Amino acid sequence: MKSHLIRTFLTGLVAALVMLVPAQAQRSDYQARLAAYEAAYGPYERQASAYWDAVGAKRRIRNAKHRSGERILLEDYVLTQPPVYDGPPRPVDPDAPARPPVEREVIPTIDDFIAAAADQFGFVPDRPKTESEFMRAYARAASAAGLTRDQIVGIYVFETGGNGTHDTQAGVSATRTRPISPAVGYNQLLSTISAATLHSHGSQLLTALQQKSKTLSGAERQAMNRKIEALRRMIAYARTVPYQWAALDKLAKTTRGGWGLHAIVLDIDLGPLVQVQKLVTSVQFARTRRYNKPLTAAELELMNLTGDGNGIDMVLMPQALRERVPTANFFQRNGYERNPVARRTGVVANLISDMDAKMAKGAQQPGAKELAAAFR
Repeated sequence: MKSHLIRTFLTGLVAALVMLVPAQAQRSDYQARLAAYEAAYGPYERQASAYWDAVGAKRRIRNAKHRSGERILLEDYVLTQPPVYDGPPRPVDPDAPARPPVEREVIPTIDDFIAAAADQFGFVPDRPKTESEFMRAYARAASAAGLTRDQIVGIYVFETGGNGTHDTQAGVSATRTRPISPAVGYNQLLSTISAATLHSHGSQLLTALQQKSKTLSGAERQAMNRKIEALRRMIAYARTVPYQWAALDKLAKTTRGGWGLHAIVLDIDLGPLVQVQKLVTSVQFARTRRYNKPLTAAELELMNLTGDGNGIDMVLMPQALRERVPTANFFQRNGYERNPVARRTGVVANLISDMDAKMAKGAQQPGAKELAAAFR
């Protein structure tokens, strides 16, 4: 009996040792790969952090010069490309506990915007009977605001590929139903912009609807007046927060009322006005920087894409500087690393050339041709 117990113990010990050896080897391999990763990534991260700190510092210098009317020089930009990590990937710790599933940010869809607008404000967007109807309304609004056919069609092509609809949402296609952002429309208007437009230009939108109401009668006029009252409620809600990007962004993205505000981009009366206002704001911003020449479609899109401050910085840049200044100067680090076009083109001149080429090619698409024809 005693010898049996000894044999059982020895057998179990051997089995445990057999299992331990691979585990130790796996742990040793992990430690070696982790050391190699840290040896490569540590210097890269220090270099990258210093690079992006320099980009931020140079941007602050340029902003100060813009405010004081000073000339921007080549030395006011970082002239090297961002460092690229080409070392081994971070290894997975075999002993680390399983991570809980990452909760995805909820991105509302067109249906969500419409439902929220109805239950929060009693607003139901009047959708166009055809896409051509929306295009004609958009062209009229753009022309009245002083925007050109080439600007509008170019931005439409860049943002939607040349065949987008008034309710095109970022990331949604014939093969994909999940959006990647709340951006909607011909120039991919963010929900935060809808909230900001209601906050700052709500009175203009009300005036436009009131003027149209005067041309209507009967049931149509009653329906328009109901829309006007709903719009008043939406404007009041947008103005419950300060006119600050962070506050408006939180309102637009995290409240049901904020979701509902974005439904205005789908309305045949309001959608064209709101989209046009975003572009007009960029044109007006350019004028505050003493740039009074007509913006090309690519230049206006730079402001639409990267924000007015960064966009006008590139617009004002002489060609000689455009050919030398890296695109990284106009992005935050995370945004740059997620933007393959900015990384691929490298410098401002290439970015603008790439945009021009995309606009020229997309202008041959049926949607782009129809939008261009709406200006005649």
